[in-house]
Amino acid sequence: MRLMGRAAVDEITERDVRGFLLVLREGDPEHPPLSAGSAARALVAVRGLHRFALREGLAPDDPAHGVRPPTPPRRLPKAISVRDVERLLAAASGWSAADGRTARGLRDRALLELLYGSGARISEAVGLDVDDLDLAEGVARVAGKGGKDRVVPVGDYAVRAVDAYLVRARPELAGAGRGGPALFLNARGGRLSRQGAWMVLRAAAERAQLSDVSPHTLRHSFATHLLDGGADVRVVQELLGHASVTTTQVYTLVTVQLLREVYATSHPRARSARPAPGTEPRRS
Repeated sequence: MRLMGRAAVDEITERDVRGFLLVLREGDPEHPPLSAGSAARALVAVRGLHRFALREGLAPDDPAHGVRPPTPPRRLPKAISVRDVERLLAAASGWSAADGRTARGLRDRALLELLYGSGARISEAVGLDVDDLDLAEGVARVAGKGGKDRVVPVGDYAVRAVDAYLVRARPELAGAGRGGPALFLNARGGRLSRQGAWMVLRAAAERAQLSDVSPHTLRHSFATHLLDGGADVRVVQELLGHASVTTTQVYTLVTVQLLREVYATSHPRARSARPAPGTEPRRS
């Protein structure tokens, strides 16, 4: 992917940079096309080179300054169905006959119920202290991004799971350490880490035979299922702690896509039986 006819950096023009980016995206006989993200990273390197050349007096201007990187495709959040959420929660350790509701099992179920019941991020959930919960009122105060606290409702299932954990399990886990205010404790009595919470989720997903379950899966499912149930996008925005409703609106795309798929497979006139273009019989 060389720029033909250019012997020095000061000869490169903005058109050359745009052409280079185009070749990256489309590929050539010797190189496969790059994704938008990979091409954007290559452009960052090119920009750095030309900024250096301009600063050092090796070129009279910066031809890459006005070249915008390609926009990566918007990735829709991955949500799982309500039935799969129930399978995941039921698979939390300690809630099967084999585990016998151990202390760690009760903790794991409480953690996953809270994540799905409140829409909290994993980092927000493990950051909770016992005093941040009001189980009688069914609410929790979480510390969101940017140091912004918000109060979120906690569903009845999560309230019962957390209450069972606090009464039957947390004292046992706390006895292994020095004690502390953290709600979710690890086996040594300290605060459960984000990585530890992710391992809890991954283990439950494996037992439930669910793939592609990430730390944000329950949060995505929380938002999607609320919108599917008729919740206003502004309400979901507040529950998730998004600064802009634009961030929350990506979930509406998921619900619209689902509606479109259901419509296409269910409505008798959703798909036309017309012949493909160019195959229609000619009219005399």
